[in-house]
Amino acid sequence: MMATRRDWMRRTLAAMAMGALVALGGCSLTRPAPVKETFVLEPPLPAATARSQKGVLRVGTVTVGAPFRGRSFVFRETDLRYETDYYHEFLVAPAANIADATVRALAAAKVFASVVPASVIAEPDWVLEGFVDALYGDARDAGKPAAVLSITWYLRRGDNDAGVPVWSKKYERRVPFAAGSTNAYATALNDALGDILAELARDLEGLKLP
Repeated sequence: MMATRRDWMRRTLAAMAMGALVALGGCSLTRPAPVKETFVLEPPLPAATARSQKGVLRVGTVTVGAPFRGRSFVFRETDLRYETDYYHEFLVAPAANIADATVRALAAAKVFASVVPASVIAEPDWVLEGFVDALYGDARDAGKPAAVLSITWYLRRGDNDAGVPVWSKKYERRVPFAAGSTNAYATALNDALGDILAELARDLEGLKLP
């Protein structure tokens, strides 16, 4: 009789535990999961330049500053305070996204005889690398937000000459967008990047390279 009573208690406790788990599971299933919106940087392609530089250009590493390196959108609230937006983010990391966009833009502009991404195994004549030190929405003036993008590009020879650049330039853009619209912010970022890449193409075309 004692063994039977213990068995009954075990079965009762097990049933109660299972019921509690089911109840908890039911609660979690009925609670809607947070929905995130994802965006890509896919700026308009620049027009073809008047002439092409000889040789192969490889778009190498694009490094993004630590505060803006993640996929979440970043907004500047005050001079010293930045906040990330959990619900809106880039589909891929900004560094890879900007590098891919640069390859497409310079290839479309025909700046060099050939433009290849870093993933292509080749011996390039030239290597272009970039550093992004600003990539955020400036919300310090709530009525006049703006997308801010700043990239410094470095061009060096492709023969591993200690990585010393033969040319570099910093490009900065500030594009206003409609307050309260994340879609407008993403569009402004694309406009900023497209403008920078178009100017980059023109500058590379005008270089006197050996």
